[in-house]
Amino acid sequence: MNSMELFSLIAGLLGGLALFMYGMNVMSGGLTKAAGGKLEAALSKVTRHPIIAYIFGVGVTALVQSSSASTVMVVGLVNSGIMTLKEAVNIILGANLGTTFTAWLLSLNAISSDNFLINLLKPTSFTPFLAIIGIVLYMFSKKDKKNNIGLILIGFSVLMFGMSMMSDAVSPLKNDKGFQNVLMTFSNPAIGFLVGVFFTMVIQSSAGTIGIMQALAASVHIPYSVALPVVVGAEVGTCITAILSSLGANKNGKRTALMHLYFNVIKAVSFMIIFYTLHAFVHFAFMDRTAGMVGIASIHTLINLVATPLMLPFSGLLVKMAMATIPIDEKEREEQEEMLGITKLDPRFLSNPPFALEQAKQVAMDMADFAREGLEKAIPLLEEYDTDKADEVRRLEEKVDRYEDQLGTYLMQINNHHLAEADSRTLSILLHCMTDFERISDHSLNIAQIARNMRDKNEHFSAKASEELRIFSNAVKEIVDLAFQSFQNQDLKLAKSVEPLEEVIDGLNMEMKRRHVRRLRKGKCTVEMGLSLSELGTDYERIADHCSNIAVCLLEVSAGLFDTHEYIEHLKEEKNQEFEIAVDLYERKYRFPAMKKGFDEEDEIDASFAENHAVIVDLMKSDDAEIVDEAIASAGLSKKDALTEKVKDKVKDKVKKEKNKDKKDKEKKEKQKKAKE
Repeated sequence: MNSMELFSLIAGLLGGLALFMYGMNVMSGGLTKAAGGKLEAALSKVTRHPIIAYIFGVGVTALVQSSSASTVMVVGLVNSGIMTLKEAVNIILGANLGTTFTAWLLSLNAISSDNFLINLLKPTSFTPFLAIIGIVLYMFSKKDKKNNIGLILIGFSVLMFGMSMMSDAVSPLKNDKGFQNVLMTFSNPAIGFLVGVFFTMVIQSSAGTIGIMQALAASVHIPYSVALPVVVGAEVGTCITAILSSLGANKNGKRTALMHLYFNVIKAVSFMIIFYTLHAFVHFAFMDRTAGMVGIASIHTLINLVATPLMLPFSGLLVKMAMATIPIDEKEREEQEEMLGITKLDPRFLSNPPFALEQAKQVAMDMADFAREGLEKAIPLLEEYDTDKADEVRRLEEKVDRYEDQLGTYLMQINNHHLAEADSRTLSILLHCMTDFERISDHSLNIAQIARNMRDKNEHFSAKASEELRIFSNAVKEIVDLAFQSFQNQDLKLAKSVEPLEEVIDGLNMEMKRRHVRRLRKGKCTVEMGLSLSELGTDYERIADHCSNIAVCLLEVSAGLFDTHEYIEHLKEEKNQEFEIAVDLYERKYRFPAMKKGFDEEDEIDASFAENHAVIVDLMKSDDAEIVDEAIASAGLSKKDALTEKVKDKVKDKVKKEKNKDKKDKEKKEKQKKAKE
């Protein structure tokens, strides 16, 4: 063989291998995208039963055409806490059998017949047509589903073309004595095994190594004595992909990769020892026969078909070996408890954006639950303060902060990938809502701090104020439940109930402040409690606002809109009958107890009110100008000129705001009247 022929052989072999590996990668990627994250989601759900997990591992690996790909999926799922080591090991066992499907697919190239119909089953006969169909779907279809099908067909066609290219490249070696002598050195079990291990580690694919062996077998005489140790070695070499993937994972991710390695080493070493011991005493005649493409696929399948079911009852041993290699420590246990949930945001899932987005959604739901739990623990502190519960509110708030930080970063990474329209809407909702969850958690912490300050100062609300606050609190808890449930269930009908309740809560806040002024003037409450009540009302109102943001975001994104403030303004300006009925129902449900007397029929005003008129005027920002005037009169001041400059400015500002408000209300009414006409 001259230098030119040698160059052509090497170029053809390497080029064919490159196309083979690229085609396999494209086909596997297309299959994964077509599944839209459902493969991983299904993997995480069916792993409790060992047999089902094993069968599912076989099926998933056969579908994605790569044991390395399915094992990396499992490493990611274990690393994120979705799957335990005990559940993962059975899928890994199944993956080793599922990967043998690729070799059988490639062995179709061995079909040879004069019959036209039988010859059509040969991949080289139909792959050109698949390639054309795939190109058309990928380039001209605007639907993601058809694009993914196109990728699958293109990948399969390129894979088969690479296989054919390798076979053609090595065909001149068929009668080359030198090559045959080199090839026969692989019949030494140790050499053949090591060649299979190291070559597979280099290309990171057992299917690639076996594909090359099949390509050689299509043109060159390869006996079973050569093919068998190389195939067994490839089983061990393929573990390198999972090991490399686990380098950035937590300890459980590393343990998963080790289980994959341990199983393949045990399987390969056991087979080599048992088989070649028997072969030394009972010479197997088939070892000198030509293996062929089908023979190589048969070796690969039989080894796994025997080894994986036998290992299934002892899968717990692999878990113990991995745990013994990387034992759990106290720090890891604490980290697992602290970071539970956030670990779902595994960077490995970013290669599959739909599944990564699904994990992000689950984390956002967990974040919402923690925010709601914090509020539910904070509100009772106003009646009975408990240090442990207050610490729990603080811990939950810090946890929600961490969730927001990591979730926001993860969502931006997902956003860098191409997403289907439905996934883009989901991403938009998550980005908008996670900030509202975090802010609600902040307000829950504020409520706990107000309760602590009241405890420290030994302050208590009056009986009437406590009753009003209880009604107010129930309204806030309901709006949080409505908003969070509509988010978690994507329930648009439920989301429409949030805005009417938010308007009622605004009214409750104003009414509670007005009633506090009445109690204050009668000496039944103090200015300090008024400050606490005002802060609580602000926190409650802000919580309702964030719930409104969540609900409106769901409604807007579903309609393809993105301007929350414009939507709310439009909704309140164009109050329809359904909205008004909802508001009326909530007003009836959360109505404060009736007052015994009107404001103008008050009893004698307490003297302490006059001494603190500056604070009182500040507290009455939400009330009308008449109440401000009444406050001035009750403070014993006949004219506004007698007030300090600071209070003057506050009064003027309040009156100005009220006038502007009246003007806007008048303009709105005129606008609505014109619209109706």
